[in-house]
Amino acid sequence: MRSFQLYIDGVFQDGSARFESLDPATGKPWALMPEAREDEVDRAVNAAERALHDGPWAKMTATQRGQLLSKLADLVAAKAAELAELETRDTGKIIRETSSQIAYVANYYRYYAGLADKIEGSVLPIDKPDMEVWLRREPVGVVAMVVPWNSQLFLSAVKIGPALAAGCTLVLKASEDGPAPLLEFAKLVHEAGFPPGVVNIITGFGPACGAALTRHPKVAHVAFTGGPEAARHVVRNSAENLASTSLELGGKSPFVVFADANLESAANAQVAGIFAATGQSCVAGSRLIVEASVKDMFLARLTEKAEAIRIGSPLDMATEVGPLATRRQQDHVDRLVQASVAAGARLVTGGVRPEGDGNYYPPTILDCDGVNSPSMEQEFFGPVLSVRSFRTEDEAVQLANETRYGLASGVFTQNLGRAHRMVKAIRAGVVWINTYRAVSPIAPFGGFGLSGHGREGGMAAVMDYTRTKTVWLKTSDDPFPDPFVMR
Repeated sequence: MRSFQLYIDGVFQDGSARFESLDPATGKPWALMPEAREDEVDRAVNAAERALHDGPWAKMTATQRGQLLSKLADLVAAKAAELAELETRDTGKIIRETSSQIAYVANYYRYYAGLADKIEGSVLPIDKPDMEVWLRREPVGVVAMVVPWNSQLFLSAVKIGPALAAGCTLVLKASEDGPAPLLEFAKLVHEAGFPPGVVNIITGFGPACGAALTRHPKVAHVAFTGGPEAARHVVRNSAENLASTSLELGGKSPFVVFADANLESAANAQVAGIFAATGQSCVAGSRLIVEASVKDMFLARLTEKAEAIRIGSPLDMATEVGPLATRRQQDHVDRLVQASVAAGARLVTGGVRPEGDGNYYPPTILDCDGVNSPSMEQEFFGPVLSVRSFRTEDEAVQLANETRYGLASGVFTQNLGRAHRMVKAIRAGVVWINTYRAVSPIAPFGGFGLSGHGREGGMAAVMDYTRTKTVWLKTSDDPFPDPFVMR
């Protein structure tokens, strides 16, 4: 089996132990992964703190930091195919998706390479005549980053890029489920020439790694992507070091289709929004809210497309839906589907767990009109679509907002006025109009409510990794007055 190592203080090294990583397509071990525990976490954080204050990184200009990020971008682009194959092998995400996504990830590093020397301070029009006051933007400090198994290279790029542009150092914990692509990515960081300790990449389990990292007293900021329950633990841990947090926590995103929409376009976008990445996407359009007059027609069209999807080996370029990342995720999806059917949801297609090896689950559609189905409330993180119909625009808004999440949403209509009204009314951090799942390094991304806080992408992300320092300069030559002499 292939073996991987941790990357701490510029050195590749083994962990306290090793564990097997399972191939989601077969359920069989394919690689040995290093397990970081508290000792390795402590060494990684201490290395990051030394690099922040004492090493060559601390003396680099912003332009030099940008040049290193640019070199890293070139290396990611050159190694995209190799990284894509690793991500597919270790997480089950199909190769046609990992290939295109990782090639695009290089653009995030290029974007933040360009922003590194565009982080500006400001001069304040202070109300005191003999003072100059200005603000500096400085790196927030050592950043702990925790990412889940899905799209690890993308979800780490939207954190690593802005953090390094801001001058921070970091310790990144890759998910124990499928850490191979990030452990391999560490080789590119090393090759790019980042000084030791600037970027540290580890993996491991629970309290011995994740909790130890997020509560470490030298961590100043925690950037986390995952579920709300894990995020609650992160927030509690961060109370120990009073670290600031940015949280991206997934969603239960509404996909609203009006009768006047281009229904073929909407159907294609809905298929991409829920069945791409086998539904393992934080922005999955998992709640279809469709106007009643076209519901049957639209549902028939969706069912035809869902049943034509090619399920197979994630390494086959012809495959359109691969396995879920883990067996427990497959169990979770199946339990929720069965609970929803038991609650009265009508199974339109799919919903039958296949026999044989691998963590496969078929594209599934549940008609939830007239029932209180768990599938309308709980995040599956799998290829399951729940459907409700509406008759008025107000009802569509009400249904769209019937969730404690608020990450993404989609609206399909050809009525421009209605589109603007929906943008204003829907409570979500992202609203796509007549499109879905579009992303760019230039555009901020993040949510409301249980979908977290903070933004990734754009200049807004860089600001999350800085803190403001206020500088006062007395311009008068007059001596400072004796404070004990009354005037």
